Amino acid sequence: MNDTAVETGLYARVQHFYAHQMQALDAGRFEEYALTFTESGTFQHSPSAEPARGRAAIVAELVRFHERFADDPVQRRHWFNHIALTPLHDGAVRSTVYALVVTVRPGRREPEIAPSCVVHDVLETGGDAVLTRSRSITHDQLG
Repeated sequence: MNDTAVETGLYARVQHFYAHQMQALDAGRFEEYALTFTESGTFQHSPSAEPARGRAAIVAELVRFHERFADDPVQRRHWFNHIALTPLHDGAVRSTVYALVVTVRPGRREPEIAPSCVVHDVLETGGDAVLTRSRSITHDQLG
């Protein structure tokens, strides 16, 4: 196994960053979510779609994606775990994360857990800030 150690403080900062980023997404605060990306950041959450480039495009993509749930009052929770960080030569960090999306509908007790994904990020971690430079997501069910 070839793992490259990162400092504990950086790992904790990334976990904290992801917690706030996912809470913004799950609450539908798409502008706040987009601000967690660099100005020219890319976001590809669907394997068949081109990546959204830039914060405004990320917001537009999320609004478009969530329009399909206008008549379906779902609550989604994105669970990130098994965060693996690898330092890159330019000072950024590659982050590979297992993610589950939990969906709950009013009146139902059992949540739906789907999809199961792997999130591939490049994070810029200068100073105290963490920003996503790029994100692509692979879905386990697509093989």
